[in-house]
Amino acid sequence: MNLIIFAPMWLAGLLLLALLAAAAEDIWRLRISNVTVLVVIAGAIAAMAFEGFRGPLWQNAVIFAVIMFIGTFAFSANLLGGGDVKLLAATGLWVNFAAALALIASIFIAGGAVALVYIAKRKLQGKRRSEANRIPYGVAIAVGALLVLGSQYSHSLTVKGYPLPPIKGVNLPRS
Repeated sequence: MNLIIFAPMWLAGLLLLALLAAAAEDIWRLRISNVTVLVVIAGAIAAMAFEGFRGPLWQNAVIFAVIMFIGTFAFSANLLGGGDVKLLAATGLWVNFAAALALIASIFIAGGAVALVYIAKRKLQGKRRSEANRIPYGVAIAVGALLVLGSQYSHSLTVKGYPLPPIKGVNLPRS
């Protein structure tokens, strides 16, 4: 189940802030804190609760587990940082099988763009590859996730009845 579709606006905003914080942290410190990752995970669990823990939530758990499993190997091969793996898995918890491919593809495309920017920056500074070989992949994760989840959320606003869903017996009929 794509959890962003059922998230209230404040929860979507919290996810946005957490992803932006992760990107900023990764740029400045080349680290992503566990607190930031836990906010993304807690947001996904809250979105599940808003939907009543129904539907095919097992897909979200499988995506989380697969990304964490593959990411562990990427971390051990020194291809990704530990915070990057955790943030990527936590972001994967927000999507189902249908959206997982779009999420991963957009993150990889954003990762390529971030890598090109850092390669150009390294060349302009006159550094060798061995002197500047770390790239803040949290930026790519945040950008890719915001593209996919943001497009799903904006589409869901037109479907759900924006700005507030009707409450039986309380809302007046729409004219």
